[in-house]
Amino acid sequence: MKHIIKKIALSIGLLVLVVGIWQWDWVSYSYGQLSGGARVLLEAKPVSEVLQDSSVPDSIKSKLRFIEEIRQFAIDSLGLNDTPLYQSYYDQHNKPICYVLTVAEPYQVKAIEFSFPIIGSFTYKGFFDLQRAQKEEKLCSGYDTEISPVSAYSTLGYFNDPILSGMLSLPEGRLASLIMHEMTHATVFIKNQHEFNENLANFIGDYGAVRFLAQRFGTSSPVYQTYLQGKVFRDRYVQHFNRGKLSLDSLYATFLPQWSNQRKDQLKHQQIRYIIQQADTLYKGLTQVRRRSWKADELPNNAFFVGFATYNSRRNEFEIEFKEKFRGDFKRYLSYLKTKYDS
Repeated sequence: MKHIIKKIALSIGLLVLVVGIWQWDWVSYSYGQLSGGARVLLEAKPVSEVLQDSSVPDSIKSKLRFIEEIRQFAIDSLGLNDTPLYQSYYDQHNKPICYVLTVAEPYQVKAIEFSFPIIGSFTYKGFFDLQRAQKEEKLCSGYDTEISPVSAYSTLGYFNDPILSGMLSLPEGRLASLIMHEMTHATVFIKNQHEFNENLANFIGDYGAVRFLAQRFGTSSPVYQTYLQGKVFRDRYVQHFNRGKLSLDSLYATFLPQWSNQRKDQLKHQQIRYIIQQADTLYKGLTQVRRRSWKADELPNNAFFVGFATYNSRRNEFEIEFKEKFRGDFKRYLSYLKTKYDS
């Protein structure tokens, strides 16, 4: 019997070794993500403990209490799931928490998707290690790529995501929107439907922030008015770059197989440059919105438009459905989403 058990154990060990060698890149990546995420979770301190720590500045404590107000509003007034999210605090020491790599076809606004066990496929790949992200980016020669730092991430309620110190520098409205965006992922999430998930979270985060600021500060307050002006700009920005994406789709559809890449690149860069130049008109009449400048040699590429579409291409669909079918009854709308998209 012992001999049989040893043979089984040896066979399992050999199988694990073979799979590990065969899928070493995946094993190595998974280890990096698990260790990075574990470090954040293990080093995060309970908010209750931070609030009692005399060495922590009052400004940080005030923001932590403010985030708890946002969280409770999202649960009580919007109906988002009451999970243990954002009840601990992690100090990033002024460094990005992680990075995402987006990869796109060179002459299509189409993502090269990354597949993951259990949670499905995504149009981006996250990394806690910037060098690891850059190394993978180099393997994507011939494609359009973009590496971006992220201000927050969600484990979809599997773990108790902490408040990140970088969040505390955000204005009140942006912070409220971000917290409710991430809480949405832990409430409604559909496997392999990344555009649906991110656009829905953007819509709910924005809608919830407006309601929260109105209740917390009043509609005549500078905080509320500043957020509304930012919302006007974001709506213009979304519409402009959604149109820009469609114009690129139309351009790429005219490309012929016999055309040289040089000719394709010239037309592509010309169209992207035009989209960026026209973006200057989005700031008209908005005095409190910070301008984004694009360097001439750092124009965005298809990976930027893929990432933009992931978060914004379907945003208006939810607002229209909410207003027309549910007459502004948000809890009824959220209940419908939870039922229809049992996630």
